[in-house]
Amino acid sequence: MSNIKIFENPEFGSIRTVDVNNEPWFVGKDVCEALRYSNSRKALADHIKENHKGVTFCDTLGGKQRITIIDEAGLYSLVMRAKTEKAEAFQEWVTSEVLPAIRKHGGYLTADKIEQALTDPDTIIKLATTLKEERAARQQAEASLKAAQPKMLFADAVSASDSTILIGDLAKILKQNGHPIGQKRLFCWMRETGYLIKRQGADYNSPTQRAMELGLFKIKETAITHADGHVSVSKTTKVTGKGQEYFINKFCGA
Repeated sequence: MSNIKIFENPEFGSIRTVDVNNEPWFVGKDVCEALRYSNSRKALADHIKENHKGVTFCDTLGGKQRITIIDEAGLYSLVMRAKTEKAEAFQEWVTSEVLPAIRKHGGYLTADKIEQALTDPDTIIKLATTLKEERAARQQAEASLKAAQPKMLFADAVSASDSTILIGDLAKILKQNGHPIGQKRLFCWMRETGYLIKRQGADYNSPTQRAMELGLFKIKETAITHADGHVSVSKTTKVTGKGQEYFINKFCGA
């Protein structure tokens, strides 16, 4: 990591960056700590695709230390999935200060590159072209990530859920993430598509046998004691974690 650059921020701490083929890569652990991830190793494994992360080595008192690094797209992925309210401020700092400081004149200006730029006008043209292309690519990447953010948050909410939820709650989550469907419409859709029983009777809106075999629902039974002393059982259909993931795939087109 001889080409390491360290950026300091009183709010986010130190972020180490390295040059990989003239592109800025970030030390994954530093980014995770700045975004308040409790387990940086798990966050990097779960949220960063293999083609957006790599490995470098850093000299320490105990010898060379293996460090995971991520590219710019990987950094944005962590920002989008971060639970901290300061994620947006972190992204603003990186995009307005860190990256421009790294990408002066559209590239990494070593001593040789500076000398070349001073003696060869074509070098200036190449640098300007590189800057233009890089800016266009970054704007497109940021726009794609912004469009994908609701689905990212949606998937995170489900993967983190260990409990069942009401169908009405599932409808609210769907609505918040770009699928305007209310509780009544969701019940109707589930009946028409064979997930809930639609015939009138005691089992109306209960899961069908097929839905239960798929593990999409659980039935919560509650004993109710009435004024005259008799006890009845109320049954409530709830969506399991597996069911939430299943219906997310249905509505998000996965």
